[in-house]
Amino acid sequence: MPARAKLNLDLEVVGRRPDGFHDLRTTFQAIDLHDLLEIEPATTTRMTAEGFALDNEDNSVIKAHGAMERAAGTTLPVKIHLIKRIPPGSGMGGASSDAAATLRALQTMFNMKIDVQGIAEELGSDVPFFLIGGRARAQGRGERLQRLDAEQSWFAIAWPGYELATAEVYKKWDEVNGESPNALSRAAEHVEPRLKRFKQQLGAGWQMTGSGSAFFQQVTTEREARHANKAIKNLGCWTVVAAAVPPWA
Repeated sequence: MPARAKLNLDLEVVGRRPDGFHDLRTTFQAIDLHDLLEIEPATTTRMTAEGFALDNEDNSVIKAHGAMERAAGTTLPVKIHLIKRIPPGSGMGGASSDAAATLRALQTMFNMKIDVQGIAEELGSDVPFFLIGGRARAQGRGERLQRLDAEQSWFAIAWPGYELATAEVYKKWDEVNGESPNALSRAAEHVEPRLKRFKQQLGAGWQMTGSGSAFFQQVTTEREARHANKAIKNLGCWTVVAAAVPPWA
């Protein structure tokens, strides 16, 4: 099952909530860049992975699996293999998408009549979006979603090769605030000073997604996206071309 990435086409932080989280307004767009999750029945649950390194102590797939077992009130033994293609800590929602894909896969595999929406909200702010995909306007922590009409777009994406911790970026936002199109950009640059230099090297037309550290440029054709990535080839960063994808649920 593909666990697709997302981009934040815009992001406004409304303010800090009493529970320590932040309210935001953002437009999510799912793209065809994806991790690949393979799940099959087994006698005991075990997980393997390849690609980008995972945090074994804070793994979203294992958390999602555990949440489904608690909701079902029984064990759900499976063999899981994750091919990790979305850079971690990049602001493209890889961990959240992996969690949502796990929920959907287990629900189907075990024919479970469980409200995965509620579980998704508990697992993370972006997880509910990855249950539906496409393009959506999100509010609250990201869980209040309004579906938007699909638009065909292409994206050039550049990742500098280092991660940013979402919690640290939001904490810094409390001190420095920010402005459109991504109100977290200034905070991210304070958390990781190298990011400001990377943004300058990319040049005009590039925008940070989520809490960083990846940037994207939205264009109308695949050719334009490839041209944009070719123009920054000298930076030696990780790049990919991706297309917008419609809802899957």
